[in-house]
Amino acid sequence: MAVMFVAGADWAGTGTVQRIVIVGAGLAGLRTAEELRRAGYEGDLVLLGGEPHLPYDRPPLSKEVMRGEKSDTTLKPREFFDEKNIQLRLGVEAASVDTGSRILRLADGTELGYDELVIATGLVPRRIPGLPDLAGVHVLRSIDESLALRADLAEAKRALIVGAGFIGCELAASMRAGGLDVVVVEPQPTPLASVLGEKIGGLVARLHTDEGVDLRAGVGLTSLVGTDRVTGAVLGDGSEVDVDVVAIGVGSVPVTAWLDGSGVERDNGVVCDGVGRTAVPHVWAVGDVAAWQLKVGGRKRVEHWSNAGEQAKILAGALTGTGDENAAAQVPYFWSDQYDIKIQALGTVAATDEVHVIKDDGRKFLAYYERDGILAGVVGAGMAGGVMKMRGKIAAGTPIGEVLEAASA
Repeated sequence: MAVMFVAGADWAGTGTVQRIVIVGAGLAGLRTAEELRRAGYEGDLVLLGGEPHLPYDRPPLSKEVMRGEKSDTTLKPREFFDEKNIQLRLGVEAASVDTGSRILRLADGTELGYDELVIATGLVPRRIPGLPDLAGVHVLRSIDESLALRADLAEAKRALIVGAGFIGCELAASMRAGGLDVVVVEPQPTPLASVLGEKIGGLVARLHTDEGVDLRAGVGLTSLVGTDRVTGAVLGDGSEVDVDVVAIGVGSVPVTAWLDGSGVERDNGVVCDGVGRTAVPHVWAVGDVAAWQLKVGGRKRVEHWSNAGEQAKILAGALTGTGDENAAAQVPYFWSDQYDIKIQALGTVAATDEVHVIKDDGRKFLAYYERDGILAGVVGAGMAGGVMKMRGKIAAGTPIGEVLEAASA
């Protein structure tokens, strides 16, 4: 279905907006609240969170928290919200919304009216159906889950990680740093194959096997073994492994079920224009849950830390009328810390792109991603300078021949 977006004062207007409600108190929701205040909005501002914790940072959960270096990743103290007059309502989830009357219904039965609604509900981890409910089996998304996994690892000798995406790879690195034997199973041919493609996935695989990870690509999990606590696993190739702890990281899905019946269009996330507006008046979306129309790369969700802040600033500017809708195109950026290597990516890299490996020094590498003859993105490991200097060329849609020629000069 084609989506039409209407511009004009009906969408916002600081003179008529008396209450903005942000559903989701993660990074995207917090940054949106900050940016709205920074943009001059002085009306009621409500930030709702399903967890009881103050807004906290998630990337450290699979790294510093897992290694015992941090136990608290809170982004702002309680005093910050008092100072900014941001009403925090934690430990309660949205149940539904009537976008016609602009009424949000919460899981505790209360209702909350709004003038503008911002959806920032993020993601929930995928679960593997049919697995027994055993102690020692974890799905990582929240601080509570991270701390529970860390506690189990303190008594463990061997861990199984199911899924070699970014979370799985980061967990493998953190667990190896703690001296555990680590088995990783991944049904795809390489780690991160669906994100970065098999060629770069192979370089990531090399990094982990060099660190002693028992990486089994092309193999999935069939079942778990144990009575009350997990003691082993049966894999898709028929082999069995003895393990003390299992961490499952097989992807996440947008939290949007509460929008049923709202008229808000969803297509692997909340469908938005290039500044976060949905086709339903007075409803916006930001962060991991939001499928924004990018100026380069089509409409997509970008599940990365830096994107949340960039989108929050753009959305706040559009909602308050203080921003520039013709601002420079966003260039998505993300990173992943694995061992002593930072893997970074700029642009809209895809597994279907043609990949040109420019440098490969063993643990470190740099690659350009080509799509339709244009530089679509760049991925590097341990080569921050080589990655970041390409931001302008990606934004400009530079022909791949031009950047390859410069790289070989």
